Amino acid sequence: MAEQAPIDRLVAVVAQLREHCPWMGALTHASLVEYLLEEAFEVAETIETGADDAELRGELGDVLLQVVLHARLAEERGTFTFDDVARGLSAKMVRRNPHVFRPDGTLQDTFPASVAEIVRKWDAVKTAERPERTGPFEGIPDALPALAKAQKFLDRAERAGSVPNRSLTSQARPGNPAVVGPGSEEELGDLLLAVVGSARASGFDAERALRGAIRRQFAAPS
Repeated sequence: MAEQAPIDRLVAVVAQLREHCPWMGALTHASLVEYLLEEAFEVAETIETGADDAELRGELGDVLLQVVLHARLAEERGTFTFDDVARGLSAKMVRRNPHVFRPDGTLQDTFPASVAEIVRKWDAVKTAERPERTGPFEGIPDALPALAKAQKFLDRAERAGSVPNRSLTSQARPGNPAVVGPGSEEELGDLLLAVVGSARASGFDAERALRGAIRRQFAAPS
C-alpha cells in the first residue's frame, strides 16, 4: 500500500479527530478564531526573535492545522474541502500574477516586471475580480490591530493616489519627533496615525516595531 502524501495524511488525521475526539468534535469556525490569531502571531514572534528552523516549522504546522480544521468543518457541511481551498488558491496566484503566468498557468517566456508594475497589475486584477467594491479601502479587515490597520489604509491611499490628510502624516517625519502629550483621545488617534506615517516613510513596520519594543521593555530579567 502506497504511503499517503503528507498533506493527505494530515487531512485524514484531522477528520478522525473530529469524529472520535469530543474536544475536537465540538470546535466551530467561531471557536477557532482565537487559535488562528494566536498561531499567526506565534509565527511572527518566531521569525522576529530569530528562533531556529525547527521552531518555525512547528509554528507553521500549527497555522496549517487551523486551515485544515476550518476546511474540515466546511466539508462536514458539504460546502467545500481542503482540496477546494488549495485549488482556489493556486488559481488565484496564477490569475493575480500575470507577470509570471499565462492564463493557462504556464510560465511566461520573460519576467520583466518591476515591483511597481507587479503591484499595479495585482491591484488591477483584484479590482476586476471585485467590481462591487467602491473604494480602495474596502476589504481591509476591521479586526486588524489598530496600527496595522492604519498602515494598511496609508498603503492603499498611496497606491490609489488618494492622499490622506497631510497634517496627519507630516507631523512626524524622520528626525522630526512627534509632539508628545495629546489633550484628548481624538488627538491621540491623530498622533498615532502620524507616527505610523513617519515609520512607513522610513521603511519601518510600525506594528512589528511596537511588538519588539514591548518584548524589550517587558522581557524577564536573564
